[in-house]
Amino acid sequence: MKISHKRKVQLKLQKHIKVAKAAVKKEVQLKAPKAVKPAVETKIKAAPKAEAAPKVVAEVALTPKQQQVLDIVRQNAEGINPKGIGLAAGQEESKAASWATAALKKLAEEGVVERIQQGSKVLYKAL
Repeated sequence: MKISHKRKVQLKLQKHIKVAKAAVKKEVQLKAPKAVKPAVETKIKAAPKAEAAPKVVAEVALTPKQQQVLDIVRQNAEGINPKGIGLAAGQEESKAASWATAALKKLAEEGVVERIQQGSKVLYKAL
């Protein structure tokens, strides 16, 4: 008896889900043609502003540690390794590389710093 009750409940849920999906599809089809045209126009208008904004946003969103690491990388135009960055920031020699690595990964993801691998050595340069 428990199994049959479970089957009935599952069938009701499946029917309910199918009805809900159908309703959502109808809403999307009704709204889509109206929403597409304004979205395209706003993207065209916003595109020139978006090109200038990333540099400003990248510097505003930095934590103090990331800003300190970025300043050190900018001072060394030829490139610097994570241990050198940590030592320049005043960290102990044993912790220097690991201290700078997390901040460098975030900066590389944002496109502020370039990661250059030369054999087994890794250097970071500011863009």
